[in-house]
Amino acid sequence: MEKLGVELEEEGGCDEEEDAARAMEQAEAGAAVSSPAVPGPAEPGGLPCLVPAGSPSSRVIVHMDLDCFYAQVEMISNPELKGKPLGVQQKYLVVTCNYEARELGVKKLMNVRDAKEKCPQLVLVNGEDLTRYREMSYKVTELLEEFSPLVERLGFDENFVDLTEMVEKRLQQLHSDEISALTVSGHIYNNQSINQHDILHIRLLVGSQIAAEMREAMYNQLGLTGCAGVASNKLLAKLVSGVFKPNQQTVLLPESTQDLIHSLNHLKEMPGIGYKTTKRLEGLGISSVHDLQTFSSKILEKELGISVAQRIQKLSFGEDNSPVTPSGPPQSFSEEDSFKKCSSEVEAKSKIEELLASLLNRVCQDGRKPHTIRLIIRRHSSEKHCSRESRQCPIPSHIIQKLGTGNYDVMTPMVDILMKLFRNMVNVKMPFHLTLLSVCFCNLKALNTAKKGTIDYYLTPSLSTTSRSGKRSFKMKDTHMEDLSKDKETNWDFLPTGRIESTRTGESPLDTISFSKEEDSDEFPLSSLPEE
Repeated sequence: MEKLGVELEEEGGCDEEEDAARAMEQAEAGAAVSSPAVPGPAEPGGLPCLVPAGSPSSRVIVHMDLDCFYAQVEMISNPELKGKPLGVQQKYLVVTCNYEARELGVKKLMNVRDAKEKCPQLVLVNGEDLTRYREMSYKVTELLEEFSPLVERLGFDENFVDLTEMVEKRLQQLHSDEISALTVSGHIYNNQSINQHDILHIRLLVGSQIAAEMREAMYNQLGLTGCAGVASNKLLAKLVSGVFKPNQQTVLLPESTQDLIHSLNHLKEMPGIGYKTTKRLEGLGISSVHDLQTFSSKILEKELGISVAQRIQKLSFGEDNSPVTPSGPPQSFSEEDSFKKCSSEVEAKSKIEELLASLLNRVCQDGRKPHTIRLIIRRHSSEKHCSRESRQCPIPSHIIQKLGTGNYDVMTPMVDILMKLFRNMVNVKMPFHLTLLSVCFCNLKALNTAKKGTIDYYLTPSLSTTSRSGKRSFKMKDTHMEDLSKDKETNWDFLPTGRIESTRTGESPLDTISFSKEEDSDEFPLSSLPEE
């Protein structure tokens, strides 16, 4: 059984440090889908409007966000729940609820006791086992990939889709009179009028029709509803997707970009600007988007570094050239459990054994072998943003050979390794109070690519990437502290891509545990948006 951790559907917003730094890193070279300029609809004079299809302004990006995802999955599994106020419970929290419950005052991440007081007729289902949610989530992604190969998972309930190429193909198949008769699907932000002679407007209009087709297919084939935002980049698509909810979609035309950006009440509502960065900006007297737009670039670069300063100022103007990057297969599996208190080594070991057993089952099903193991803890803190710590080490080669074979002789040595990692972080001779434990298998390798008995593997960078488990995925090196937020609705940190890239681990080629530790850097993001 998978445990409640931070993958709270819709609510587990990860407010990581310097998300903006990694957010645009891949986009510096204009990493949008590149394709040659193609004829657009005719201008009034009859000449085609040529706009480079690979230019950032010409892209058509859709952000697809499923409505109360966990609750929808439960209602599909049990149709009798439809129409009733429904909450999905993980431990003592209602991690999400359907709209019937929301109308009666239930909110996401509400304490179960408070939710029942607010809505006595609330039906609660246990959502700690994420298996069905994960499976449905990947069905959604696979369905969207039928429309475009460029689909980037942002969590269990969110995906980015780059429709640029598909839009261009459709435009090439239309005559000018057919183009002039096109209508938008869904809402237009600010009720802005469409200029039929503006190729950018026409592209977004066609994108809205494809988004409607995707939502219709999602409902017909999977029974799921969701919201969509259609815009010229990922940042704007995500911001506009939530304007009309539930089960609706909204198009953002370029002229309304600043209106949308300035509708944000605070910088913390801006995707790509995390908790720590927000605090540092507030220390400079910057609390609104307008403040950031007009603040001295030189001072900002001095305070935050050139890379971070330039990227977050671009974000404040709605500029985001980061590509939609297909997520690909996961390179890590993680299981975690949160609790009110864990204060003994025996109790910690018991929880670690439970998490490890679940991970071993998943490795058997996946067929690949992990080469790194990581343990993550969270200490009790009165602050909303709690710190996590982690240690990792290579898995000894003789244990790797047994992984995935159903041979549970690996349990004892693996638990021993994890407990050494645990004691490396926690002084068990002193009182301690933990509220979360997580075990992660990283650097998954197919059997034919695993280099058994050689030193080569240990001399190359390892991977630490998003898990299909729906667990938080961490952009770590060896050890880090990260800031976590429980409120996704005020911290939409969707950048960078959900697939984490290679990082160096400092792993040892020897079959002994080598602990590695690295201080948190203020210049780079340490994690992606968690799944859910």
